[in-house]
Amino acid sequence: MSTFDRSQPPVSGPIRSFDFPEVERRSLSNGLDLRVCKLSRLPVVSLNLFFGAGEGGLEESRAGLAVLTGDALEGGTVERSGSELAEALERIGARLGVSTGWEGTSVSMSCLADRLEEAFGLLAEAVLEPGFPDDEVDRAREQQLAAIRQRAMDPGALASMEASRRYFAPGIPYARPQSGTVESIAPATRERLGEFAAAAYRPHEGGLIVAGDLDPDEIEAMANHRLGAWVGAPPETNEFSVEPATRERRVWIVHREGSVQSEIRAGHVGTDRATPDYFPLSVANMLLGGTFTSRLNLNLREENGFTYGVRSAFGFRSRPGPFSVSTSVGTDVTAPAVREIVRELEQLVEGGPTDEEVAASRDYAAGVFGLQLETAGQIASRISQLVVYGLADDYYHTYRDRLRAVTTADVAAATRAHIRPAEVQVVLVGDAEQIMAPLEALQLGSVEVVGVE
Repeated sequence: MSTFDRSQPPVSGPIRSFDFPEVERRSLSNGLDLRVCKLSRLPVVSLNLFFGAGEGGLEESRAGLAVLTGDALEGGTVERSGSELAEALERIGARLGVSTGWEGTSVSMSCLADRLEEAFGLLAEAVLEPGFPDDEVDRAREQQLAAIRQRAMDPGALASMEASRRYFAPGIPYARPQSGTVESIAPATRERLGEFAAAAYRPHEGGLIVAGDLDPDEIEAMANHRLGAWVGAPPETNEFSVEPATRERRVWIVHREGSVQSEIRAGHVGTDRATPDYFPLSVANMLLGGTFTSRLNLNLREENGFTYGVRSAFGFRSRPGPFSVSTSVGTDVTAPAVREIVRELEQLVEGGPTDEEVAASRDYAAGVFGLQLETAGQIASRISQLVVYGLADDYYHTYRDRLRAVTTADVAAATRAHIRPAEVQVVLVGDAEQIMAPLEALQLGSVEVVGVE
């Protein structure tokens, strides 16, 4: 009988090979970008229809309208009420979902392969013939308003919202909540939603992604039949360039009297999805605050016991999104936690990562890539990113090779270029009377107590 040395961790096995499934690219008669991925493992199909009706193109007075319109899309069509649409979907075992973000709106559908014709018809009906009945619009609007009001009372949501306002210059869409404000959403009516959908729900520069047990020729014919008459481009969007609110490191406190915890956000404007440094930054973020064994988590959680967890993230968008560190800690350790966050950022930028850190993060990311592509829905979601961000057709075929080619020098250079400790905006939601003096003692920059807008 063999024995094991339990004092030593097991040796990592070799990274298994994984090939991203082939994607066939075609163009529909209306110019819509069609991507078809044939998967024969299970008789299921996942569809994603993307078009550029996003929040990033809206002026502040209409903030949240794209999100609200998407949420109300499942409320019924010209031909069916919301309940009738739901019953039609249920009869064929299909699921319809709508997601709206900064870049646009995605309408997804999943069903069995032999019900795709019917499911496709319901998806097209929902997008091309939305009904926006008053009761459903009222319900969606009140839900969104309730979420907006709840956001102002939730410390974590409040901290993230305030951080965006402090990272990005005033007037930039990213500086505001994606779902809008009470002032921008309360006046929304079914007429406003209908006008927005009629103008913005257009196929130009959009895409249809289909993954599952299917025939590409049949999909193309089906898509042309259901969507071929859908033409046009959305109106010109609210173009903007991303600028930081300030390049001077500052500390902002949103006062919550009697709070026993402080929500912390520390960051600044990051970079966009098209950056050549995407892979090195992904590895850098993993070793900084993207995994349980990251520097931030080992410091704040394991060594100091300040928090249950801390994470960092780059918000990669079509324009530069945020880079941010987030955590919550006890009021009494707020200043020490902020000190350690800033110190870890400075040490990573100035000293760079170790070869061991880069190898562990890089190999982990490469190793789990295939595990994140187990379903047709997951694969369709990845392919959608090719359309949304204009990535190369072979992007995911070379993904792991490009990730595994990242070197320690690459990570160090990308970190120096995109993480700027001297420009970090530290945003806290907590009891200002208890945390302000210790924060001032850190001498990170001016400390200011601000109200909720």
